[in-house]
Amino acid sequence: MTATTHLKALQALDMALREGALTLAAERLSITPAAVGQRIRSLEDYLGLDLLVRGRSGLQATPELEAALPDLRIAFAALDRVSQSLNFERRAEIHIIADIGFADQWLLPRLPLFRAVHPTVRFCINGTGDVPSRIGTPDLQIDYGDGNGLPLFHDAFLPVTSPDNLRRVADWNSVEVMEGMPLLHVKPVADRPAMPGWVEWFDRFGLRATGQDRGVHYSNMSLALSATRQNVGFVVAPLSQVERDLRQGSLVALFAMSLHLPAPHPYRIRPSQSALSRPPIQRFMTWLTTEAEVTRESILASTTQGPNPHSIASPTGRT
Repeated sequence: MTATTHLKALQALDMALREGALTLAAERLSITPAAVGQRIRSLEDYLGLDLLVRGRSGLQATPELEAALPDLRIAFAALDRVSQSLNFERRAEIHIIADIGFADQWLLPRLPLFRAVHPTVRFCINGTGDVPSRIGTPDLQIDYGDGNGLPLFHDAFLPVTSPDNLRRVADWNSVEVMEGMPLLHVKPVADRPAMPGWVEWFDRFGLRATGQDRGVHYSNMSLALSATRQNVGFVVAPLSQVERDLRQGSLVALFAMSLHLPAPHPYRIRPSQSALSRPPIQRFMTWLTTEAEVTRESILASTTQGPNPHSIASPTGRT
């Protein structure tokens, strides 16, 4: 194993222990659970030792690993300090870990606007981009929820589907117009507030009496929206992530835009301790907050407009 492979394997091992599960470690590292498991197994094979066992409270260290854990955590703390001090001479790189739906549907489509003005800045977003991911703390973290960090904007969640799927319910004339329709859901992310979905929407507006939580559950909004565009079903989506689809007609809103669920929490951006001292990140943060303000105003304008001419008949909602 090379030194870099060692580091990545040790990082996966440390994160799996901290989180207690490969799936949670994968979310923190923005890789798949299979990749986390493969990195740990490669290290076990190299050492000829088992390093993890599964206990009642999740993954636990074997006695051999337990003896090495203090040194491992001291080493990663030192790596973080070195990264912050020297930044590996990557002053024009910005490493971001972000909510997958936000990154794929909102940030990446807008990024060419920033690149046009700052062509020398390179990005690694959720492990991919112009430069490879690095060991250590990312420069910026962007996620949905409360807590620390700079709020960007509050989203609005509304039912959308493909134009073809809209025809499946357009001729219905029933109080429960969505009864029996294929629903798509997004699984909540561990340790973060769940985004509003169908259960909350039906509780507010009605239109379906049974099976509000039935259907396919996707691991992130990007996958759910991809399935929706392919006529798989209906999803409650954040408006910021489907505005372009609605303009282009690849997705349509089921009801009037006013029939939405306001997001209880904003998207937030959290810079690392050293990030804000770097001019490229200062410029990116300024650009990001400006784009977020444009989105906030667009969401407000869209959700207060009149009836949607492409939607089916709108319910009155529940109080």
